[in-house]
Amino acid sequence: MRQPVHIVIVGGGYVGMYTALRLQRRLRPHEARVTVVGADSFMTYQPFLPEAAAGNVEARHVVVPLRRVLSRCAVLNGWVVAMDPARRTVELQPHTGPGRTLEYDLLVFAPGSISRLLPVPGLAECGVGFKTIEEAIRLRDHVLAQLDLAVSTTDPAVRAKALHFVFVGGGYAGVEALAELEDMARDACRYYPGLDPGDLRWHLIEATGRILPEVGPEMGVWTLEQLRQRGVDVRLNTRLESAVDGHIVLDDGTSFDTATLVWTAGVKPHPIVLRSGLPLDAMGRVRATAELTVEGSAEIFTAGDCAAVPDLTRPGTTCAPNAQHAVRQAHTLADNIVATIRGGGLTPYRHAYAGSVASLGLNKGVAQVYGRKVRGRAAWFMHRTYHLSRVPTVNRKVRVLVDWTLALFFRREITSLGALTQPRRAFEHAVRFAEAEAGTEAEAGAGAGRGA
Repeated sequence: MRQPVHIVIVGGGYVGMYTALRLQRRLRPHEARVTVVGADSFMTYQPFLPEAAAGNVEARHVVVPLRRVLSRCAVLNGWVVAMDPARRTVELQPHTGPGRTLEYDLLVFAPGSISRLLPVPGLAECGVGFKTIEEAIRLRDHVLAQLDLAVSTTDPAVRAKALHFVFVGGGYAGVEALAELEDMARDACRYYPGLDPGDLRWHLIEATGRILPEVGPEMGVWTLEQLRQRGVDVRLNTRLESAVDGHIVLDDGTSFDTATLVWTAGVKPHPIVLRSGLPLDAMGRVRATAELTVEGSAEIFTAGDCAAVPDLTRPGTTCAPNAQHAVRQAHTLADNIVATIRGGGLTPYRHAYAGSVASLGLNKGVAQVYGRKVRGRAAWFMHRTYHLSRVPTVNRKVRVLVDWTLALFFRREITSLGALTQPRRAFEHAVRFAEAEAGTEAEAGAGAGRGA
């Protein structure tokens, strides 16, 4: 009896999860077994990160548990630290304990991307990214904590530093994150006596001459005007030169102190891509064919942020690294794997970019869809409708919709739960207090002995 084909999927993001989901629907029992390897046991729906950061959506509702939706797949957590295409093996390092070797017949290589950092002094120590749910919630709690600090301190310098919020990068992540958090903070000010929304200083730093290039020049200019009307200091053609100890220095000579530096200036392929032994393009992405196989390797498939996939609708270019392409590539990729197993022909990936939508806070948005430009409340509604239709599983769709419905009747939560990232802090304080108390008692006992 023929052994089932072993398919290993590296990466549990858009490509990894949607590919596995389609495979378990299309493959017949005992035709193949699928193993998904990822650092986390969930997939994050990144377009909802700004809303989660602003408190419009519960954090757990923007992640999809892989073990629940991929019931017919094996899910392993850890990092792929090496791979050998010749031997058809990948080396998995779990979060704790010894590593293990996984053999495969077919491989889906989709580890995704990480933040693209630049050698800016102080950035590594002071900055935070905006690619994961942990970063989004940490940022929300941090912003609220800065408001708490601003109304509690009597030091003008501490207050000024707390109320400066800097975002570097004028693409989707930076603009949406800033807009949603500014909207949240503005709303929260009503609960902070002595703190006016005008006291908050929001800065958007962009190295090029425009923001939101995805929605086109006209809508980008409109977004720029809207942000400036809201008091956001948008600096175009400007670079961050230094951020040592939170002291921001821009190349136009501007300098100030901040406790909040959000880095959203692009992404780059995951580090494992460089160690994969696969052919790469000039940007460090895996060279892919239109059928989503790796060039020269019929048994390895790739897609998403880490792959240079030819855009057949625009010859000579590659597909943009965004969710719209990743989800559709995953469907084609899964179908091509099924065709490979069954001896069929492969289908080239082709998708004309439909357009982009962006949220700029409650009831505010901008969009360009099939050449049509939309802004304001209509664009915001389009943003929510589109992403609600795309977020995986009915479970998550309902939960997100309930969050939005409740927000119509109740104000946003403004509680900072930053201590969640350091759950042992209270216990450690208790330990130090007990040690100090024990030391005091010991000194008192020694003193009594000398007195006797």
